[in-house]
This record gives sequence, structure tokens and C-alpha cells, in this order.
Amino acid sequence: MCEINVEIERLIPHRSSMRLIEEIIEIGDGLCTTAATVSPEWPLVEDGHVSPIILIELAAQTAGVSFGWHEHLRGKETGPRPGWLVGIKSAEFFRDKIPLRARIVTTIKDRKRDEVYAEISGTAFMGPDRIAEMTLQVFKAGSE
Repeated sequence: MCEINVEIERLIPHRSSMRLIEEIIEIGDGLCTTAATVSPEWPLVEDGHVSPIILIELAAQTAGVSFGWHEHLRGKETGPRPGWLVGIKSAEFFRDKIPLRARIVTTIKDRKRDEVYAEISGTAFMGPDRIAEMTLQVFKAGSE
């Protein structure tokens, strides 16, 4: 695993309440783990809980961190990132709702990746409990 010495904002384009990730736990070749704490400012929050659909966004942002990190390592500019379009190949949620202030740890693993397209598998945990598994297809916006 690599030492992480770059700010999250330099790796992904998300800002304000749409930047959900607070911490990069580890990044390696084809693997990235991040952490986030559910905030009342997050999208999809209602009545003290957030919809598990937000876990797809956490996996997508974790993939963005991984992609941005690898570009950083290759010496590419680490300014604001172009967006990525995400398709949901599969998603299984093991909770109906997630409470505010819950800490969610998300890990993505590359199944396939090139400069324009990636397929990743993601897993989200709340404490020791696995709360979601998903497979996402990711396409770099602006690619020809």
C-alpha cells in the first residue's frame, strides 16, 4: 500500500455536501478503501437516516479517489478532476436505512480497468456489518 499524502479534493471533483469521503484508509494496485461518517447534510437523508442508495455514491467516489491517485502517481495534474459516469451493474443492500453519524468504510477492487472504462466491485461496512455489495461500471466523461 502507498502512503497517501494528497488531499481528497485533489483526487475527485466533488465539493460541499456531495463530497462524502472524509478519509482515505489505503490505496494499492487495484484496491482503495475510504471512510465517511453519515452527516445530516448528505443527500438522501430523511428522519435521521440516509437511504442505502448513498452507498453506490460512496463506492463511486472511492473509485474516483483510486483513479485520481493513480493519475497523481503517474505525474498527471492533480487539480479538479473530470467527472466519471457510473452505471450500476448490480447492487445488494443489507440495510433499509443507515443512521446519522454511522461510520461507513467502503472498499473497491478493480475487476477491469483501462484509461476510459473500469468495472469495479465495492463493499460497504458499518462497523463489522457488511451493509452492501455492488458492481459498478465507470466511464470517464469527456473521453473519446
